[in-house]
Amino acid sequence: MDKLTPNAANSVPLTPLTFLERAAIVYGDSHSIVYDHISFTWSQTHRRCLQLASSLTSLGLGRGQVISVLSPNTPSMYELQFAVPMSGAILNNLNLRLDPHALSVLLRHSESKLVFVHSQSLPLILTTLSKFPHTTPRPSLVLITDDDYGDADAVAAAHAIDTYERLLSRGNQNFRWARPNSEWDPITLNYTSGTTASPKGVIHSHRATFMIALDSLIDWCVPKQPIYLWTLPMFHANGWGFAWGIAAVGGTNVCIRKTNAPIIYRSIESHNVTHMCAAPVVLNMLLTRAEPLKNPVHVLIGGSTPPASVLARAEEVGFVVSHGYGMTETLGVVVSCAWKREWDTLPGRERARLLARQGVRTAAVSEVDVVDPASGVSVKRDGVTSGEVVVRGSCVMMGYLKDLEGTRRCVRENGWLYTGDVGVVHGDGYLEIKDRSKDVIISGGENVSSVEVEAVMYAHPAVREAAVVGRPDEFWGETPCAFVELKERLERRPKEEELVEFCRERLAHFMVPKTVVFKDALPKTPTGKILKHVLRKEAQGMGSLATRSRM
Repeated sequence: MDKLTPNAANSVPLTPLTFLERAAIVYGDSHSIVYDHISFTWSQTHRRCLQLASSLTSLGLGRGQVISVLSPNTPSMYELQFAVPMSGAILNNLNLRLDPHALSVLLRHSESKLVFVHSQSLPLILTTLSKFPHTTPRPSLVLITDDDYGDADAVAAAHAIDTYERLLSRGNQNFRWARPNSEWDPITLNYTSGTTASPKGVIHSHRATFMIALDSLIDWCVPKQPIYLWTLPMFHANGWGFAWGIAAVGGTNVCIRKTNAPIIYRSIESHNVTHMCAAPVVLNMLLTRAEPLKNPVHVLIGGSTPPASVLARAEEVGFVVSHGYGMTETLGVVVSCAWKREWDTLPGRERARLLARQGVRTAAVSEVDVVDPASGVSVKRDGVTSGEVVVRGSCVMMGYLKDLEGTRRCVRENGWLYTGDVGVVHGDGYLEIKDRSKDVIISGGENVSSVEVEAVMYAHPAVREAAVVGRPDEFWGETPCAFVELKERLERRPKEEELVEFCRERLAHFMVPKTVVFKDALPKTPTGKILKHVLRKEAQGMGSLATRSRM
């Protein structure tokens, strides 16, 4: 047996791009994408992706180069998840909700060569590019429009090199796509947030995305040919891997540009939707005017844990909720609340309480643990003793782009990815997240860096010190709450609304504090460090906001 070694036949690089080839054969005449009046079959989607990859190659783009996308969930956005890496390039999905300054930092950091931009985000990308230093090369633009070829005047005004459809139409449908030389070749670059001080560009390989896509399908028990509604932005970790996974099972991708209750319910009814992913805020939104569904809809929830009352209400409406945990560094869900049959007989509120826990590792993840961050020793399984959540397995990122030190802090020499999340393990082995370390606030599924918000607050001429924590919010889960100490001897003290407006002009709207509390002095340690846990407790004591506006 010593002579039985890896060979060319059994060591072909794994890549999720092969899912598309298979879908074109097995599900060729079935719908792949539905969007307003537009629909495609899997054979058409396969051909279109080959054509686009061919056109990208003809532009001189390929291996090792970054191509970015700034678009809502449109057919073009879906096709680009395949077409860009089929050219050999690295896909970079950009968050539509970021402000121009943050986007300019990310584009410069990634050295993106080309940006596909949807027409609705054209003003945003033009402002973004205007913030590039004169000596820094700017990426070219390709304009995505909702008609066939777009307005020539709009293309000229955008200084774009072409429209999406025109570029695609010039490609070769028999193009031999660029298979990875190694399954460790990078396929995607996703940024963890819009933090401008030190962008964290997470790089995942073909191997990791292949594994996480299949693992997510298995864990969620997704059948062949589901009807999948894109309520989750594809720019969130490639839709948690389902951009590729739905191709593996020949499902129908129902694309929607806007995520609101009327559109979602209309899509569910008209397309007989079976599956969707969402942040808890979307589920909350759907339950505000919910009527019983005609057929059950499976919903995979990520991010902060929905309250048990919300989960119970969702069950009454007809949503079959599954709850998972993951992060950009693991691409998709790596821990899920695996359901046990004996729980079916429990009262509804008790079932919701159990479902609110994050759960256990998925099948393809090697290990997940909660450890003492200092010693690395596993904590007691008592549901009380807390520690840091750590993960190891094929889902773990290759590392942070241009940040070797940051990668080493996160992926330690002991072979674990340290998530920065604080959790406990219950007696039955199920994990529950208790808090986020590093003061990250999760608002409506978006990660808000308190440090970045504080930096803006500090820029106000009247602010001496500021600390930002999360405050409970009935709709968004939590929203930024700023505690502010003003400078002495001010001619006029600013009002709460003035500081909010100051932040609104400088931050993405989801990052703007919804509450500002003025204090004579912020609580500190003897060494002068602000006691954020004290402020967090005070914010919790304020009770939950009942806001919906992103201002």
